[in-house]
Amino acid sequence: MKIKFIGATKTVTGSMHLIQSNGKSILLDCGLYQGKRKDYFEINSNFEFFNPEEIDYLIVSHAHIDHIGNIPNLFKKGFRGKIICTRPTKNLGQLMLLDSGHIQEKDVEYVNKRRKKKGEEPLPPLYTQEDAEKTFPFFEDYKLYDSINLDENIELNFFNAGHILGSAITQLKIKENGNIISLAFTGDLGRPNLPIIKDPDIIETPDILISEATYGGRIHSTAYQTRDTLVDCILYALKRNGKIIIPAFSESRTQQLLLLFHEIFDKYNFSFPIFIDSPLAISITKIYQNHIEEYDPDTLAYIQQGKDPFQFENVRFTPTVEESKAINDIKEPAIIISASGMCETGRILHHLANNIENPNNQILIVGYNAAETLGRKIADGEKIVKIFGDEYRVKAKVTVLDSLSAHADQKELLDYFSHFDKSKLKKIFLVHGEETELNTFQNLLKANSFKNIYIPSRGDVFEV
Repeated sequence: MKIKFIGATKTVTGSMHLIQSNGKSILLDCGLYQGKRKDYFEINSNFEFFNPEEIDYLIVSHAHIDHIGNIPNLFKKGFRGKIICTRPTKNLGQLMLLDSGHIQEKDVEYVNKRRKKKGEEPLPPLYTQEDAEKTFPFFEDYKLYDSINLDENIELNFFNAGHILGSAITQLKIKENGNIISLAFTGDLGRPNLPIIKDPDIIETPDILISEATYGGRIHSTAYQTRDTLVDCILYALKRNGKIIIPAFSESRTQQLLLLFHEIFDKYNFSFPIFIDSPLAISITKIYQNHIEEYDPDTLAYIQQGKDPFQFENVRFTPTVEESKAINDIKEPAIIISASGMCETGRILHHLANNIENPNNQILIVGYNAAETLGRKIADGEKIVKIFGDEYRVKAKVTVLDSLSAHADQKELLDYFSHFDKSKLKKIFLVHGEETELNTFQNLLKANSFKNIYIPSRGDVFEV
């Protein structure tokens, strides 16, 4: 069996790993690489390490764009195999891919206007909404814990990864040369006690483990600190009559925030508007409402009390452009939750442009931001940033809240690894993390007597 590492190697974007055994090719994730524009187009347009036509199965861990976002290009290049995932991932993923296609179209439209002024040839979009829609008939969804026989030699099981709705740990049992090799891929591993969804499942020890280590060198704040920080931000806004601008992923983070603000507003009797200004987040929230089987006991308690965890009297959903623009006229305190989470596209850019230079306002960073993104620059404290090509001074108060992260931190990762039988675990591959994080966690695992720990580079191939 060969494993080829293609994406999310020493970085956190473009998750993609190729398993080859018994003449079959299995792709784990097909994520969109996110970074500088030139690299973005080159890397996502070309599959230099394999021929998409030869992929038999694509197994998707969850519906984040860095794990599914390049499926339309895979299809354009000839892939016609099965796309296998959980049902929530299918529902969310198709919605996310359509939105991504729309973003690609709008993004290149903006770029081409600037290119035209310079007398340059127009560029095509990376892919379109139509390209995304063509992949939908190839999705096959399964329940967690179902035993799925891909063929006579390959058995697949999904376990709850506790990261977002529908996220799964992939377990493959592959029969090869009379032996059975167990391989597990964590996808993105979640955290205990996250709002809404259940904690990650502990799986049996595999022979081969491909594990994320996004926060292999860091410890998150606790859930209690999350609520305290959110309350402090609200009090600051009320005192200064300011707005709280929250760039948030449409999937998972927005729903977590809604639930937390529901609890806080009930407890403290706060009364001012919370705008969910993302059409995608609004649609995704409806999918969350249809998958209560994924909820943890605390969230189910809301349902049993006749409450909707994500809807209460202060929440205003703004699907149209006109409603979004009207938010700028609000003179009272308000919370504005908008996408994209890394501040690279979407309506959040307009809200930042309109509010970032007002010291009475706040920007609350609640998720991971990749290097070179606007969100990362704001989180890192840069005083001048560019939005739509124009410079803006960051005068609003910036608060970074890492405790809402849906990724396990160093301690939580190590706790998860502690359940494995070290004598059975033959090889560990650390992916989905910046190199410093991966190195730190590799050293920690070695200090805890784990062996054969590798940090692959892009294109590395291992025989196991």
